[in-house]
Amino acid sequence: MFPVLKGAMLCGTMIRGAVLLAWVLCVGAAPQDLMDVCMDGKHQKVEPGKEDALHGQCTPWKDKSCCTANTSQEAHNDQSYLYNFNWDHCGIMAPACKTHFIQDTCFYECSPNLGPWIQKVDSSWRKERILDVPLCREDCDGWYNDCKLEYTCMENWHKGWNWTSGTNQCPNGTKCRRVFEVFPSAADFCEKIWSNSYKYSDERRGSGRCMQLWFNATNGNPNVAVAKHYAGIPSSARNPRIGLLLLAPLSLAPLSLAWAV
Repeated sequence: MFPVLKGAMLCGTMIRGAVLLAWVLCVGAAPQDLMDVCMDGKHQKVEPGKEDALHGQCTPWKDKSCCTANTSQEAHNDQSYLYNFNWDHCGIMAPACKTHFIQDTCFYECSPNLGPWIQKVDSSWRKERILDVPLCREDCDGWYNDCKLEYTCMENWHKGWNWTSGTNQCPNGTKCRRVFEVFPSAADFCEKIWSNSYKYSDERRGSGRCMQLWFNATNGNPNVAVAKHYAGIPSSARNPRIGLLLLAPLSLAPLSLAWAV
């Protein structure tokens, strides 16, 4: 009986070990799937890659980008073919304010670090969107402060426009008001202007808990660590799955014995 029992134990350990291996790998794969991905939008690439010729405010993403050089160029143009959106719908927008919107466009089109916040959407012009991306308070405050004296007629810039001319115009019955009158706070501005694409965060740049719309690429991309945090990927380089696999034979031995008996 002992040889039979020993063989049954070994067989049980191997089978259950294989089951555990498959389970651990499947569970551990999901967070990784949220890293280095491109949104299924209107202009993003299928996969991120190197783009040496990215233009202007989009250059921080040149080492790993979801946008092409042509998209980055168009992101800087008024009423570009990207979305035919007119920043100057209530008068000429000041350059300091427009810079933030260009950075916002580059972030949206080029970043491969938005995986944890990508959501499916039923839309005529895109299949996915971002929702509640935690925006660092400095980024949101700076954006708002440079734009609060500009004019707009809409609270949500994603919808409600008059597009009969081919570009966005203020709908009948609306009037142009100062941005601070439409959006009384930085949080209100950043969260409402693009249908809650962003969430105002009290965290600061460098905390590893909030996303930066723009960064100095010579110091690396700080948004990678943020995406890892929200994807649930441990900051340690050691893979926790390895430890589980190494312990599997020991932890499964009693189970296989009971099974065999």
